[in-house]
Amino acid sequence: MQNDHALASANGEFDPSAITRPAPVLMTYYALVSLLAGPAFVIALGPLICKYLTLRYRFDDKGISMSYGVLFKRETLLTYRRIQDIHLTHNIVQRWLGLATVSIQTASGAAGAEMALEGILEAEALRDFLYQKMRGARGLDQRDMAAASSIRRDGQSRSDGQRFAGRSDDAVARDS
Repeated sequence: MQNDHALASANGEFDPSAITRPAPVLMTYYALVSLLAGPAFVIALGPLICKYLTLRYRFDDKGISMSYGVLFKRETLLTYRRIQDIHLTHNIVQRWLGLATVSIQTASGAAGAEMALEGILEAEALRDFLYQKMRGARGLDQRDMAAASSIRRDGQSRSDGQRFAGRSDDAVARDS
């Protein structure tokens, strides 16, 4: 039996492709949340059971995919390039169970998160992985940006504290 939450590879690095389903303890969380509905416990638990049984994640080189649903299937695909921000949340019950929700926001203008990955055990490692992929998808990481900022347009390097006092050659050419 494959453990979907065995997230460390042989060399100890985080492997998000091992996350294909939420952690089984998410069902316990759903049951506890449903208890808050009181007498409507069964009605509240039904949709959550369906969501848990059908919830699937996929991480590849291009982005993240999440799908769930029985009657109304919902599938969300996000490329790493579209990710704007990543939030990690866990309430007191989630902390007690070792769970977290990783919310991913895009520039779509929606008030809430575009995608919420529920039932994640290694949330901090996943967040760090997504930040790394998000920066890499934009073409430059921190070292490349630092190197690019230390080189002037004419190819001469400058010191870190020095600012460009004049306009670029392109701006002068446009004014002519």
